[in-house]
Amino acid sequence: MENIYLIIVIILFILAIANLIVGVSNDAVNFLVAAVGSKAGKFWVIMTMASLGVLVGSVFSNGMMEVARKGIFHPEMFYFSEIILLFLAVMLTNIILLDFFNTFGFPTSTTVSLVFGLLGAAVGIAWMKVLKDGGTISAFINSGKALAIIGGILFSVVIAFIIGTFVQWIARVLFSFNLKKSYKKFGGIWAGIAFAIITFFMFIKGFKNSSFANEPFVQWVLTHQMTVLAISFVFWTVISQIFIWFTKINVLKIVVLVGTFALAMAFAGNDLVNFIGVPLAGFSSYEIWHGSGIAPDQLSMEALSKAVKVNPLFLISAAIIMILTLWTSKKAKTVISTSVNLSRQDAGYERFGSTQLSRALVRWSINIAETFKKLTPQSVQKGISKRFEYQKHIELETDAPAFDLVRASVNLVVASILIAIATSYKLPLSTTYVTFMVAMGSSLADKAWGRESAVYRVTGVISVITGWFFTAFVAFMLALIIAIVIYLGGTFMVGLLVAVDVFLIIRSQKIHRERMKKEAEEIKKYKEEIEEAQSDMVEVSTNKLVREIEKVIEFIKEVHSAFEAKNRKDLKKAVKLAKDIKITAKALKSNIFNTVQNLSEENLKAVQYYVQVIDALREVANAVVFLAERMHEHIENNHDIFDAKQLENLRNLKDELFNYILECKIVIQSKKYNRVDELREFKNKLLTDIEETKTEQLKLIHHKQTDIITSNLYLNILAEYKNLVLYFIRIVKAQKRFFVASVLVKKNRK
Repeated sequence: MENIYLIIVIILFILAIANLIVGVSNDAVNFLVAAVGSKAGKFWVIMTMASLGVLVGSVFSNGMMEVARKGIFHPEMFYFSEIILLFLAVMLTNIILLDFFNTFGFPTSTTVSLVFGLLGAAVGIAWMKVLKDGGTISAFINSGKALAIIGGILFSVVIAFIIGTFVQWIARVLFSFNLKKSYKKFGGIWAGIAFAIITFFMFIKGFKNSSFANEPFVQWVLTHQMTVLAISFVFWTVISQIFIWFTKINVLKIVVLVGTFALAMAFAGNDLVNFIGVPLAGFSSYEIWHGSGIAPDQLSMEALSKAVKVNPLFLISAAIIMILTLWTSKKAKTVISTSVNLSRQDAGYERFGSTQLSRALVRWSINIAETFKKLTPQSVQKGISKRFEYQKHIELETDAPAFDLVRASVNLVVASILIAIATSYKLPLSTTYVTFMVAMGSSLADKAWGRESAVYRVTGVISVITGWFFTAFVAFMLALIIAIVIYLGGTFMVGLLVAVDVFLIIRSQKIHRERMKKEAEEIKKYKEEIEEAQSDMVEVSTNKLVREIEKVIEFIKEVHSAFEAKNRKDLKKAVKLAKDIKITAKALKSNIFNTVQNLSEENLKAVQYYVQVIDALREVANAVVFLAERMHEHIENNHDIFDAKQLENLRNLKDELFNYILECKIVIQSKKYNRVDELREFKNKLLTDIEETKTEQLKLIHHKQTDIITSNLYLNILAEYKNLVLYFIRIVKAQKRFFVASVLVKKNRK
């Protein structure tokens, strides 16, 4: 029996390593996004600063380890045989949740996962004990501390967003986007404030909980906080101003890099408990039991309530694993790109769509802004507006930073302050909540959320926050269920659940690799097309257009075959193909702006026709999505399909449409635009056939020879057929104009 507990401890440490890898992939966004987004330095420099911060912070994380031991539940209420299962349930839950979120590129909170996982597992084991021995579940839970932690996390979301917005607005009014002028005036003071706060943050966050801390020195710092801040501010302001006057080194870049170190240190010091706190608590529990000589189901774990010093070797080993993960994890790069994308300054392709809630919030914000605008004098409005004129001072580049060094420094410094304050109250604050919401607030203040992108950014923020709360609910329920299953199932269920965890991790890794490979191919393809567009825009656009038309042709063939056969699986594939066409069309539309920015002036007249091509293609995409979804929904609802005559008519129209689209593709691919008149005749005939079929169907409806649901679908299909016919002739005509205009440009060059 003793061996099973040793095996569980070994499993806990293996899961700790996996948790470190998965957790760092998720939380790397916290301290890397500001430096990466602002391009404060080369990537290896940013990673080196972050790695040093992680190493130092890990050594200073000793004090936070007690959260896993006694922060959520009362350990004295559990026996060793129960608490070791509790810890195992939490680790199994955390691995599944964090890996799932990382696979799909969403930042989530490891603190939330830990807290609610501990809470769920504790409630699960306590529930079993209450059913067996009586009592109340509340007696097992450290409700006061748990509520304080949860309340702090929730409160931090609002505070981080508000303070990030306010500080960034002040900073932008001070600096404007024209850093060449404002940097020399205010750069020294700003850097002085930032370095002073970072220095103070490091003292409070690092040395206070360090095993190597000099107690009298720490107490003096805590007693004379304002003095420390004042001295630091004067010292760093003088040093920074000297750098500005006498060197070419950009002090703001140093602020961002040092801030990256400080926030990485904070992350490791505060969040390391989320990754290895539970396994270390399990190891301590095993050591206490192994030396006690008491039966595992008789030994109370009261000893976990006492303060304990963690072996520094465990902390350093954890730091090394985290650093290696930082440098090698592809998932970390996925999560970073999500946060950078949501906070970038320019508009472009938006990963998230819009929702009713996001649209309502944006309208509400615009109305409030308009109200304040009316109350503000015109002279003040003009003065402030000039400070926020972005495009006049920022050169448009393909590889431009997502935001500038001012915003990056605000993100780091504000997040540092908030985490330091929370740490002084011994709250394991979610660094993910704080840094992400500060970044969102600063991007809002910087007017990165313009009318073109606001609804999409708001949707993105809501999606990520919803993911965090979803994490809380699922972590609680999953840990509760796993704890009960292990408690009742014993050794067999432990082995089975560990195997399930391993399977899910391997599966999600495969999914992530495939998705990343596809994204990498798309990015490579897009960059190549941008380069080719400089020399031959027509050829590039023709190739892209032909690829999408081929997808539509494939769709037309597949969707009808699947519908007639009532094949749900193939209809689902058709819906996916239709949505892929729509996503690509949307991306092409968004990428037009990047393409235009990289073209010469003489090509701009020609490219207006290409815009018309993409607009028509988007309408085609909408039509195929509508077709696929209506057909799929009809079969899913088990409705009857059409009678033999209707199917025959529809099949004939489908064949005509198929040939028509194929001819359009051939004309575009071969550039034989003298055949446009033939296509126009083909179009007219097809439209006539569609109208005749529609009239025939209306007669059936009039004579009540068909049901409403089937007729509705039939008429919808005919309507979308008509739309496809019209949109494809528009595509051909616009592509012809684009081709002719491009040929003229080439002739003028010669």
